[in-house]
Amino acid sequence: MAQLEIFFIKGSTYIPTVNFDPGTGILEMSGESYHEYTIEFFQPILEWLNKFLEEPNRDVVFNFKMTYFNTSSSRRFLEIFDMLEEYKKSKNGNVKVNWYYKEGDVDMLESGEEYAEDVDIEFEFISYN
Repeated sequence: MAQLEIFFIKGSTYIPTVNFDPGTGILEMSGESYHEYTIEFFQPILEWLNKFLEEPNRDVVFNFKMTYFNTSSSRRFLEIFDMLEEYKKSKNGNVKVNWYYKEGDVDMLESGEEYAEDVDIEFEFISYN
């Protein structure tokens, strides 16, 4: 199997920064996501992730550092978490989500808690200033 390249998208006003490193197993998304065409934007991300998750027994850390996302983006994030959960179950992956939220941002914390209830993967909630 060909070695996967680092998947990187530089964030802008309404799209998140995406930095997925297959060598370390660290997947990171940060910034804001309220892209009008979320399906098109997330398609290459999901395709890359699908290839990455073909190899069993990986340690995967998903650093989620979003400051805002819309409902449409929320559905894509759930797809990602579902893929990670499936990977944990079927390919013996060791998966952890670090959910970063700005201190006092109850909405972002609650969003993370809802995802944590929806999927069977470890979530750690990390507040910052």
